[in-house]
Amino acid sequence: MTQTQPVLARLATQLRETYYGWWVVAAIFVTMTTTSGVGFYNLSVLLGAFTETRFDVAEVSGATSLYFLASGFGGMVFGRLIERFNIRYVMALSGLLGALVFLFVGAITAVWQLYLFYAVFGVLYSGCALVPGTTLVARWFARRRAVALSIASTGLSIGGIVVAPLSAWIIQTQGLATAGYWLALILFIGVVPAALLVLRPSPQSMGLRIDGDPPLADGEEEGPPDGVPYAEAVRSRFFIGVTVAYVFAMMAQVGALSHQFRLVSEREDAAMAALAVSVLAASSIVGRLIGGFALSRLPIRTFTLSFMGLQALGLAAFSQAEGPVALLGASVLFGITVGNILMLQPLLLGEAFGLRDYGRIFALSQLCGTFGVAAGPSLVGLVYDFAGGYGAAYLAIACGSLVALSIFSVAGPVRPGDR
Repeated sequence: MTQTQPVLARLATQLRETYYGWWVVAAIFVTMTTTSGVGFYNLSVLLGAFTETRFDVAEVSGATSLYFLASGFGGMVFGRLIERFNIRYVMALSGLLGALVFLFVGAITAVWQLYLFYAVFGVLYSGCALVPGTTLVARWFARRRAVALSIASTGLSIGGIVVAPLSAWIIQTQGLATAGYWLALILFIGVVPAALLVLRPSPQSMGLRIDGDPPLADGEEEGPPDGVPYAEAVRSRFFIGVTVAYVFAMMAQVGALSHQFRLVSEREDAAMAALAVSVLAASSIVGRLIGGFALSRLPIRTFTLSFMGLQALGLAAFSQAEGPVALLGASVLFGITVGNILMLQPLLLGEAFGLRDYGRIFALSQLCGTFGVAAGPSLVGLVYDFAGGYGAAYLAIACGSLVALSIFSVAGPVRPGDR
């Protein structure tokens, strides 16, 4: 027996003994990396290519907003489907159809075709992105849900760092038509195999228990998923408070993200702007991972209020920042909040309302949030034009984040009986 054989044997044993939920987290990490890179972060890349070669900017300015709204409404549909059908098949089919849609990118020659593409892909994106991904993590984890979700959702940032720049390079070097085929292949490979080969709808489907708890005794049966019924949940003060707060929080966040490059370019240059974007993305990854572990020790309500306040502070810092040090410092401060704010919404709803109708509850909250996402970039642009600069524009969305904090602070406890 060679010296490496005992090591390999121990490694194989450890892998077999690893709670399968962590394999689900790894697969969701891959799917989120792919969908965010090909979808969310790639929207501006695609739109830029279309405006350079085929359309005027004014003609297609509403395409991104349509995408967000379509994905929001699609999330509602898929939130219902993943409760009725095996979630991995829903994700695999959405990924497959989304890849097929990208095959037609090169054939888009009319404005209505572009809007149709953004709408259809927006719906299909929602079937293999946040709603099913967070639902699966919530089903597999309870005590370590924050840690699991922080790891899985880090894929969102990795997609922006790796996949979106790759897409931009392919488009620049190969053209839109060829890029469509490559993006279809990337989306297919990043979603379909992970969904079919790794993902499973719940621990119970594999004879396991949530968090890897010991199996039930002989004859003992586990009850149905706990939680509040959908109709009751969406009428509750807490759901309304979280949802409305996130309209303002995401309006501020996405508005700031969409204009960061231009703000830094105006105050320094394009090279510094590219560095600031990278620093913000890296900070969001580090912040999210730290936040996931911190949430196992801190009250989630206090944590959320703190990060909404920190987001407002980061945006205010951007409004006044001059010079490389200040701009990079503002990027770090705001970046730390980006990943955590996004991660906290599904965690809050999962802790408050349980697993029973989680998919539909989160999908409705996210749908409402898309109105803020769609409005954010336009709001920053309007204030910029009116006030003549980004100082007032970023102060305006900093106030939006404070509005989110104020609304969430009166939403009540996460669970009845909490203080």
